[in-house]
Amino acid sequence: MVGLAGAVSLASEREGAFKIQRPSSGGDLLQGSSGDYGSFPVARRVNSSHAVMMDDSMEEGNLAAYQDRPRTFPTMRSKTYTPLIFRIFMGINVRVLFVLLLFCFGAVFYVGASTSPIILFVFAICIISFLFSIYLAKWVLMKDEGPPEMVQISDAIRDGAEGFLRTQYGTISKMACILAVAILCIYFFRSTTPQQETSGLGRSTSAYVTVAAFLLGALCSGVAGYVGMWVSVRANVRVSSAARRSAREALQIAVRAGGLSSIVVVGMAVIGVAILYATFYVCLGVDSPGSMKVTELPLLLVGYGFGASFVALFAQLGGGIYTKAADVGADLVGKVEQGIPEDDPRNPAVIADLVGDNVGDCAARGADLFESIAAEVISAMILGGTMAKRCKIEDPSGFILFPLVVHSFDLVVSSVGILSIRSTRDASVKTPMEDPMAILQKGYSLTIVLAVITFAASTRWLLYTEQAPSAWLNFALCGLVGIITAYVFVWITKYYTDYKHEPVRMLALSSSTGHGTNIIAGVSLGLESTALPVLVISVSIISAFWLGHTSGLVDESGAPTGGLFGTAVATMGMLSTAAYVLTMDMFGPIADNAGGIVEMSQQPESVREITDVLDAVGNTTKATTKGFAIGSAALASFLLFSAYMDEVASFAHTPFKQVDIAIPEVFVGGLLGSMLIFLFSAWACSAVGRTAQEVVNEVRRQFIERPGIMDYQEKPDYARCVAIVASASLREMIKPGALAIISPIVVGFLFRLLGQYTGHPLLGAKVVAAMLMFATVSGILMALFLNTAGGAWDNAKKFIETGALGGKGSDAHKAAITGDTVGDPFKDTAGPSIHVLIKMLATITLVMAPVFL
Repeated sequence: MVGLAGAVSLASEREGAFKIQRPSSGGDLLQGSSGDYGSFPVARRVNSSHAVMMDDSMEEGNLAAYQDRPRTFPTMRSKTYTPLIFRIFMGINVRVLFVLLLFCFGAVFYVGASTSPIILFVFAICIISFLFSIYLAKWVLMKDEGPPEMVQISDAIRDGAEGFLRTQYGTISKMACILAVAILCIYFFRSTTPQQETSGLGRSTSAYVTVAAFLLGALCSGVAGYVGMWVSVRANVRVSSAARRSAREALQIAVRAGGLSSIVVVGMAVIGVAILYATFYVCLGVDSPGSMKVTELPLLLVGYGFGASFVALFAQLGGGIYTKAADVGADLVGKVEQGIPEDDPRNPAVIADLVGDNVGDCAARGADLFESIAAEVISAMILGGTMAKRCKIEDPSGFILFPLVVHSFDLVVSSVGILSIRSTRDASVKTPMEDPMAILQKGYSLTIVLAVITFAASTRWLLYTEQAPSAWLNFALCGLVGIITAYVFVWITKYYTDYKHEPVRMLALSSSTGHGTNIIAGVSLGLESTALPVLVISVSIISAFWLGHTSGLVDESGAPTGGLFGTAVATMGMLSTAAYVLTMDMFGPIADNAGGIVEMSQQPESVREITDVLDAVGNTTKATTKGFAIGSAALASFLLFSAYMDEVASFAHTPFKQVDIAIPEVFVGGLLGSMLIFLFSAWACSAVGRTAQEVVNEVRRQFIERPGIMDYQEKPDYARCVAIVASASLREMIKPGALAIISPIVVGFLFRLLGQYTGHPLLGAKVVAAMLMFATVSGILMALFLNTAGGAWDNAKKFIETGALGGKGSDAHKAAITGDTVGDPFKDTAGPSIHVLIKMLATITLVMAPVFL
């Protein structure tokens, strides 16, 4: 932490101003202003030279000619911002800080040693991974930031992203505290299971444990999102600078920056669950006489997954609305109406657009993947404990802690994959530009090979039992099914979204006949793209279930019990390379930002060509990650649904193994679940539309009232657009988020009351189960459609911009921009939010199960 805090301090503080002297005659001229007009930059070319003028001031009053203004280059901000946690660390004496860290590490390892050697192994791997992330942070921050004009733009993006995230997380934290109080009250009045009564775990203890887990999950999810943003706003300018030298170096910096974020996100998810598990184990005296059994402990962790889902949903909604509203507003007026390039400094919404890439794609995706891993780990631990209990396995800790070990190895193999992507030894030697996607694919292939090896070793180590000596092999094959599923998902998404393949090229071709045909082709492509992933998910679920079912593990009556756990192991296999997949995802927005900085600072065309290629690859990697996330969400939701049925059975003291949709009320619950997905998607897209309208009106107003913007005689008011998008996105995220949280609780409670009057005590639980099932199925299909269609529209535009079908400015290009505009809220707001939604529905029903009985 000391090293990271130092790195942050080093990167954050810039003092003084650059002074540029006027050349005696001709040559390049860098001009600026030191007036106090605001905080966002603008770039322009001066006459025929290649120099660039960057200025952080916004016009107020009369504007003197640019060439008559003082030739200074002021710093972006009057006061640097450093997060509170880093300010606290940097304010502590180094020796005191060292002692505190030693004490914390000692406490963690003591708790781990009192729990299980497996927990100690997990702690050790996570801490080593955090040290590796500090190395990556220092490596990235040591790269040069390029000329001052690039630094100016980067500072503007950083200020906007940090400011929005502080406000957004402040809003989310208030809502989390209100929900924590509600959970506490509900748990004080809920019933207890026979197992809890036997172990002495009363209502109050259960309430405090669940709320503590919820708040910790919310906190860790928020930190994971902030880390994603922190990295991206510092790496973007370094990628831009590297692109002036070589494409391979720019690629390596973007990958390592994304790797830093992904290692921290996955490591925090794993160590958070491990610390919570070990703390509860020690504090509650688990497995001691008269206390709860270790097989029941994972159910206490459900609050952690709910907290992570809660923050991820609002982070994805708020960030998605921000980024796409700014993007749509900038494109519609700038590219379509005014005919200026993307990321042109004359566009008032361009800074808001670049800020949106960080808060929408980096911060939100970090929270999303954190929540995915947390939900999958907890659900697999619950099922592992349940199966070990039914099979009377003597030492069930291996089956319970197996998910934590798998993700610990994920940190190791993904780190190797990240380090495998290197730059050329001699940057001065010009070599033909390699395909960045092929380079990333090689790293992914290496990661998968290592994941297969470590997964097999993990199953032999933890899942071997004398009761079924060959069971570990079956479970290893389940993991292989999951790994293959992940690879196939990535390939399918790449096929439908990469312009090297036929679907996107046919979509681009449809743009040559107009805007309408582009929209029709994009919608049909998105609908078609749902078929293959559903077939793959279906085959993987059935294969993994039967491999687990035939593993040889049986209960007291001799019935096979390993089927559901086999599906859980397949889910773990799918997420066994999550850190590398998240790295490829983070690469996308960093490359996109780098392209924007290059465009705004008006670098040579050869530099922009490099960032354009990286940006197009980034669009594909972002789409593949969304496909990967929805696949893992489908499997994780299936596991959480099974855990929900087990918990209902425990509270109701009666078997609950199936849901009959022939019962009218249960069928209605299913319809409500499907409706929830469509209504949620509609509200998310309309939120983008309303916010984009405000941006469009503001940008049009500035172009009309400041006609000098187009010939660089006046400067746009970037701050106004940033303020509009920030306030609107925070306002708009509340309604769809509240719908997702309140709906299952209200439906379950109302049908519970109806069941009491009609003599069906389990009616509320059954209706919620149907709602969860139908919402999961509808959500998977809707998310696949939205993510793929949006990614295909975006890359069809990128394909035309390479020079195909008339290139930039052609009628086909204008039609492709329309398609991209329609696809923006699909792929970056509604689509990613849905796979958070279906997991959050599963966790909230698990937490609130007693309310429905």
